[in-house]
Amino acid sequence: MSVKSDHPNLTAMTETEVQQLAQRLEDDDYETAFAALEDWHLLRSVAFQRPELAEPYLYLLDLEAFDES
Repeated sequence: MSVKSDHPNLTAMTETEVQQLAQRLEDDDYETAFAALEDWHLLRSVAFQRPELAEPYLYLLDLEAFDES
């Protein structure tokens, strides 16, 4: 199953879907930079809404401490 940035419900994402997303980012084999950016934004959203799923892949986000509010 392919995960796209328009995933309707981040709370329904599975561990497998997040793992596949992270693998795509790790492989960095995208047809366009925009496709990579969409996946990056999706993983970032997962990291904020479902941190337990994204924690193993935070290195792909290269996040620095900041306030999102």
